[in-house]
Amino acid sequence: MLRRFVAVWFWGSLLLLLISAFMRESLLGVQQWRPELAQAPVQDTTYKAPFTTRVKGIDYRIQPRFDYDLYGLVVSRHDSDAWWDYVHRESNDNLNLMDLCVVWGHNLKNGVFRKLDYHNDQWTCWVSSGNGETWQQFDGSSLSNNHILTDQHSLARQLRKVRIGDQIRLQGYLADYTTVVNGNPTFTRRSSTVRTDTGNGACEVFFVESMQLLEAGNRDWRILFWVMLVLFPLSIVAWFLRPAHVEEA
Repeated sequence: MLRRFVAVWFWGSLLLLLISAFMRESLLGVQQWRPELAQAPVQDTTYKAPFTTRVKGIDYRIQPRFDYDLYGLVVSRHDSDAWWDYVHRESNDNLNLMDLCVVWGHNLKNGVFRKLDYHNDQWTCWVSSGNGETWQQFDGSSLSNNHILTDQHSLARQLRKVRIGDQIRLQGYLADYTTVVNGNPTFTRRSSTVRTDTGNGACEVFFVESMQLLEAGNRDWRILFWVMLVLFPLSIVAWFLRPAHVEEA
């Protein structure tokens, strides 16, 4: 009976670990969304003056362009310090913390966001569908890929915790920025200022000053994942510590 219990524990925890690993960042579980996400981003004239900042020993010149207030559901994300992201590493870009691809408005109201596939590479949020009818329902102006900038350590830690399925509010400003090495400008990125410049999401360069997590997505699946992440290794230990099976003569 003990051997059977350990076997069920092992295979059951492994199965639940794999399922919860997928579901914890799935859009399938997003059934309710906050009413604030019905609105488009608010973009206003900014009075923020140009400034310089330093992150990890590299200087950056920031040119604010518009104040920006964004409510959105996160559908894809990319960490700029991922091991395979050579572009940010080679360009000394430590200011661009991550990319967050979000949807709002029409894409939430008609539920089409659940029927699409999303993927972030080093620069872009790609959206696809194998169904023509689904694609016709999608509003490309209600999705954006946001290059998230911050020079605040506490805010960076908060932003790194954002996951697919989270409903968030970001406030700050759209900005252009230039990387400066030894006093010489080496790389400049300019922000989009409209949501209609590409079918795979406008690329806003967003200097974030505050972030609110309005609703965490797939909370139960995330808890289950961490529970299984503990129980599965324990089941392996229990398997090796179980009493040996002795055959009777």
